[in-house]
Amino acid sequence: MSKYRIKPLSPEGLKTYPLDKRKSKVDIEDFARPWQKKASFLDFYSSLPNILAGADFKKFVFLIQSARKKGKPVIFALGAHVIKVGLNPVLIDMMNEGWISAFALNGAGIIHDFELAYSGRTSEDVEAQIENGSFGMAEETGGMLNNAACKGAKDGLGLGEAVGRMMTDTPLRFKDKSLLYNAYSRNIPVTVHVALGTDIIHFHPRARGEDLGKTSLQDFFLFCSMVKDLEGGGVFINAGSAVVLPEVFLKAVSFVRNKGFVLKDFSTAVFDFIRHYRPAQNVVMRPPADKGRGFYFIGQHEILIPLLAAAVKSFPSP
Repeated sequence: MSKYRIKPLSPEGLKTYPLDKRKSKVDIEDFARPWQKKASFLDFYSSLPNILAGADFKKFVFLIQSARKKGKPVIFALGAHVIKVGLNPVLIDMMNEGWISAFALNGAGIIHDFELAYSGRTSEDVEAQIENGSFGMAEETGGMLNNAACKGAKDGLGLGEAVGRMMTDTPLRFKDKSLLYNAYSRNIPVTVHVALGTDIIHFHPRARGEDLGKTSLQDFFLFCSMVKDLEGGGVFINAGSAVVLPEVFLKAVSFVRNKGFVLKDFSTAVFDFIRHYRPAQNVVMRPPADKGRGFYFIGQHEILIPLLAAAVKSFPSP
C-alpha cells in the first residue's frame, strides 16, 4: 500500500462521447494514393496527401496559378546555391512560359551565373584554394563583372540589368544557360542586392564600391516597385537565401507601405533545406497581412524546385 496521503483520481464517472461525433484533423479522404506506373505527373501530384506540407504545397501551387491568371507578379528571390545545384534550365523554362515575372539575387548569384555562361563551370574548391590565397582570384569573373557595374553606374542601370546587358553583348559560350542573359533577352527584371565584402569580385583591382553601391541601390528601389505590385494576389518566393534577401524583402515591404501603397493581399513562400530564423520571420510571418499567407517548404532545392515547376506546368495554361 502506498505511504502517500494523496490518492490518485478515479476515472469512474468520466464523460465520453462517440468517436464519430468528434472533429478530427485527419480524414482518410485526405490520404495519399499510390501512384500507378505510366500515370502522368498530374496524377502523381494529385495523389499527394492533403495533409500538412502536402496540402500547403497544393495550395501554394494554386496561388501561383491564380497570380498568373490575375496578371500579378511571381517574384523569385534566389540564393546562389540554387544556381550552383543546376536549376538554371528549370528556372529559365518557367520564365519563358510566363510563370516567373522577376528575379532577385544576392551578389554571389551574378558570380555563379556569369561563370556558367563563360566557361560552363562554377563553384571553386574553397578549402583547396584558400590555403595559398588563390580563392576568388579568377580574372574574368572579377574583371568583367566589375566592368559591367562600372558601365551600368554611368548609364543609370541597376546591377542586374548591367550584367545582363554585358552578357548579351559578350560572346559567351554558354550564355543560353544564364539566368541573367535569358531574363535580359526577355525584358524580365533581375535585381541584385549586394552586401559589400561578401563576394569575391569585391577585392578585384577593378572593383569600385561607388559603382557596386549605386547599381545595387538602384536595384533595391526597382525591387520595391515590383513588391508594390504584389498587391491583389501576387507571390514572392525566397529560395536559398538565409539572410540578405529576406532582409531586403522586409525593408521593401516597409518602404512600400510607408509610401502609402496598400500591400496586404499577397502570398509568400520559403524553399530551403533547413528552417532559418530570418526567412521564417521576414518572409513567411511578418509581411503577409490578414489577407496574405506564408508557407515554409523544407527540402533540397534540386528536388523541390523542379517539383514546383512541374506542378505549376501540369495544369492547362490560363
